[in-house]
Amino acid sequence: MKLNTIPEVLDDLKRGRMIIVVDDEGRENEGDLIMAGQYTRPEDINFMAREGRGLICVPMAPSRLDELDLHPMSTRILDPYKTGWAISCDAKKGVTTGISASDRARTINILASSKAKALDLTKPGHIFPLRANEGGVLVRAGHTEACVDLMKLSGLYPAGVICEIMKDDGTMARTPDLMAFAGARSLKICTIESLIEYRRKSERLIKKIAETNMPTRYGSFKVFVYESFIDKQHHLALIKGKPGKNGALVRVHSECLTGDVFGSRRCDCG
Repeated sequence: MKLNTIPEVLDDLKRGRMIIVVDDEGRENEGDLIMAGQYTRPEDINFMAREGRGLICVPMAPSRLDELDLHPMSTRILDPYKTGWAISCDAKKGVTTGISASDRARTINILASSKAKALDLTKPGHIFPLRANEGGVLVRAGHTEACVDLMKLSGLYPAGVICEIMKDDGTMARTPDLMAFAGARSLKICTIESLIEYRRKSERLIKKIAETNMPTRYGSFKVFVYESFIDKQHHLALIKGKPGKNGALVRVHSECLTGDVFGSRRCDCG
């Protein structure tokens, strides 16, 4: 059994199948079952509860959680991993107590619908929405962000379902256990690290927002201003001359107020 590529897991997600995503060994070192919220059926919830054994949650974009009035569970987050817990909820109609597999699938389907409104939900409940960071795994390498990123990359509604995988003895399954789990159940498995690499290679992460000419004592430069799609930070590119087909010398300079403006000799900004 080997790890799958991101295109391979995206293909399964598009087909409504479940996958496994593993985070870094230096972080939680856990694996989560993940699937699209819009395709979730009662039998999928039953599988997660029986085979995964973890808590079933629904990662979503923060803007959508705000629209559904699903505010953070706590304003003071002490969780070392900064998980974005939102208040739990149930579907308002079409459920009984909210805990059965069919009830939870119903709630998840509502959360994964663009037509859903805050009045379609009751709070608290048995499904736990999670607030994903804007920028996804490029900002926070967690299962919450990985789930939403994978939904977006699959062209699906950005609300998925996740459930941690535990072993028979109740301890958390680690990579060797997760590989065996995936193989025994014919599930695709990938890492958050590979998702980060995939996004960095396949997406444009900046946009040009301004340009101008800048004459200096060292000659005339062309200045371009770029904005990051991830954190909205601005970056400057100064170009002198006309770079040819063979490329040009490049220097990356770390912006530093004390060094650049005040000339501090303690800085290594150069």
